[in-house]
Order: sequence, then C-alpha cells, then structure tokens
Amino acid sequence: MLHTWGQDLHYHPHLHVVASGGGLACDANGTVSQPPRWVACRPGFFLPVRVLSRVFRGKYLALLQQAQAAQKLAWHSELAGLAAPEAFSAWLRQQAQQDWVVCAKPPFGGPEQVLQYLAPYTHRVALSNPRLISFDGQEVTFAAKDYAAGGRRRVVTLRAEEFLRRWLQHILPRGFVKIRHYGLLANRGRSERLRVCRALLALWEVVQAVIGVLETGNEAGSGVRQGCPVCGSEQWVIVAELPRAPGDETGGAGSGSAALDTS
Repeated sequence: MLHTWGQDLHYHPHLHVVASGGGLACDANGTVSQPPRWVACRPGFFLPVRVLSRVFRGKYLALLQQAQAAQKLAWHSELAGLAAPEAFSAWLRQQAQQDWVVCAKPPFGGPEQVLQYLAPYTHRVALSNPRLISFDGQEVTFAAKDYAAGGRRRVVTLRAEEFLRRWLQHILPRGFVKIRHYGLLANRGRSERLRVCRALLALWEVVQAVIGVLETGNEAGSGVRQGCPVCGSEQWVIVAELPRAPGDETGGAGSGSAALDTS
C-alpha cells in the first residue's frame, strides 16, 4: 500500500507491506504444486535484517542507475550537478559504500496490531479535518505529530500557496492503483488459495499436536483415550503414514501415524 505523506504534508513516499510467514509450494513460474503443500518461513523472525539491508541497497541503486541511463530522472537545485554522468557515477559509488539501515522487528501486539494500524490508511487522505486549526485568508495552521520528539503535538503554519503545493503532491494520477495484492492475496483465485492455506495450516497444527502426544509417551495404549487437540473428539481415523526414520525398525514415534478426528 502506497503512502506518500508525513504529518507536515511533505512528500514522503513509502510502502507498507504485509507479507505472510510462508506460502504454498510452487515452481519457478508460480504454479502451485499438486497436491498443495505449505512452506513455512525460517524459525524465529521473518528475514535476516543485515542481508535484507544489503539486498535492498543493491536493488535500489541498480534501478536508480537504470532510470538515469533511460533519462527518467530530473535533477534540480543543489542536485543539478548529478545530471553529469561522471558526477552521478561517483555519487552512486558513495551510496554503495554506506550501510543502509533497515528497522525490522516483530510487532508487540502480533499481526492483528499491524492490520489495525494499516487499516485507516487504505482510504485516508493526507490531512483530516480535525487537524485543521485556522485559515486567516493568507496562512493555514494545522496540527502535526513530531515523531523526532516522541510523537509530541506541534502546530504548523504555512502560506496558502505552500499548503496547496504540499497537498496537491498527494493526489494520485488517474487510474493509479494505491493498494495492490500479490501471491496468496492476488485477486484471481484468492478465495480458493486462502481456503487451501487455512486447511493446510489447520492440518499442520493437528499433526504437531499428535507428534507432541506421541513424544511424551501418552499413546492411546497408555489407558488414557486421547481426544483431538482442536475439537476434543475421541473419534480418529488414519489419514497418512509418516515415513520411518532411516534405520528405524522398531516402529517407534518416528513411524507413528498422523491421525485426525472425523468430526
């Protein structure tokens, strides 16, 4: 989702991206494997931050170089000197030698907190009416959060012309798509893909619970009838045989059957 403004209406384009911690197994062309199989991300957090920062730096500078070669960049004011190829190449090398900082960490409140934070941005405009304080015919005064000061409220006053200039920067071109969906959430076939994902994730949780029961020695033969960890039913059927570990001929926990309740 594209977000172009800061609290003071300056042009600050950036993207908010929600990514799943895994996905359906597929080939190089994106065709989902059959039968469907869920592939989870690495244990712990989503991506190694240091690797992410360097890959992002490389991709960003490469695309910037392509745009410059195609004459799609316009340099003005104190940056006008970068229009010269030699100056631009030197500047590009300087950027590649610097560490780019990526701040990536799990949300304190889980995925729900992220979605709750992003939801208002889907149809929010650059400045809401409650933040407007006054207009005296010459200047516009509005409230803004100063994130450099810990989110403290401050008052911004701009000439009407400057206020309009900043505001108009955030009007998207006709036909521009502000919110885009890819992968599991792409519009085509989304309902079916999500149905398959939910079924696979539910199956995985049950299988993990069954494996946990077997590893703790609480098999059904112990005298305690085990119920489904999801619904509590005691009616079970074998749906698949888990392969034995290499060299395991004892029929122990490594060769147990995955069972699901039929309710």
